[in-house]
Amino acid sequence: MLPRTIFFFVAVFCTAVSDTVSNAAELTLKQTDKGCDIYLDGQLFAGYITDCKGTPIIYPIMGAIGKKMTRDFPMHERNDQTEAKDHPHHRSLWFTHGNVNGLDFWALEKQKIVHRKFVKTEIKNNTALIVAENDWLDKENKPVCSDIRTLRFGVLGEMRYIDFDVTVTAVQDSVVFGDTKEGTLGLRVPGTMDLTAKKRNPNADWNGHIVNAEGIKDRETWAKRSDWVDYYGTVEGETLGIAVLNHPSSFRYPTYWHVRDYGLFAANPFGVHDFEGTTEKNGEHKMQKGDSFTLRYRILFHKGNAESAGIAEAFKQYKLSE
Repeated sequence: MLPRTIFFFVAVFCTAVSDTVSNAAELTLKQTDKGCDIYLDGQLFAGYITDCKGTPIIYPIMGAIGKKMTRDFPMHERNDQTEAKDHPHHRSLWFTHGNVNGLDFWALEKQKIVHRKFVKTEIKNNTALIVAENDWLDKENKPVCSDIRTLRFGVLGEMRYIDFDVTVTAVQDSVVFGDTKEGTLGLRVPGTMDLTAKKRNPNADWNGHIVNAEGIKDRETWAKRSDWVDYYGTVEGETLGIAVLNHPSSFRYPTYWHVRDYGLFAANPFGVHDFEGTTEKNGEHKMQKGDSFTLRYRILFHKGNAESAGIAEAFKQYKLSE
């Protein structure tokens, strides 16, 4: 028979575990005619769209307190001052590159990235998992390369996250990912949290800031290499943020950051001559048929700024993951 003090401890512990389990967020997946939707406790968290004008994207994305965390344009038009209508190829959260064998998959004119199939869509360990295969087609619909994207959607404390791992494989005999700043994993943040928001509406209580792992801030974060970058600001009256973390096992870690004051937030390991401001360095990557590289990122949607959200500590935990 257990002593009373031990029995009391066990009872309290079991109650705490029971409460933790019962209060855990429940993730579900639902196939749609556009792709796949991810729900958190019955509310939409994110949508994986297999084709948005020539490329797969993730839209919408609802952040830490259920507010939309990427720009609506060009998926939807908004007749207000909250969003700029520039760069229609900036589509919520997407992955592509501006120079692959000389083809601009970033701007997506005639070439496109086509969803081939879902390999997996499942809930595992209370994480929503999507694995998708895609073909990068040239102007004649011939494959240049292919990719497999492994996406995990989940909750970490008060933060929501998307793990975005992608392996790109050469299909043609020779494939070159060229040196250009136009790429590669991209987000377009809400218009009210970018650094130029006040220019669109000087009377609005909008603001935005950028900071990286070294403490470099705002416009100075552009073209720097860093473990992570955080973009935070006003979203519907709340201070919210997006942090993108680069895993140490990722190709050419730590990546360069193509992060702009007007709301573009991109990680790009290829645009070396643009980012370094010299022609003496070249960031192109040459592959033969069957060669591949893998990029790995964790995207965190949080309350407050990078410091209050503990992004530095979140990166320490992320880099220990497999």
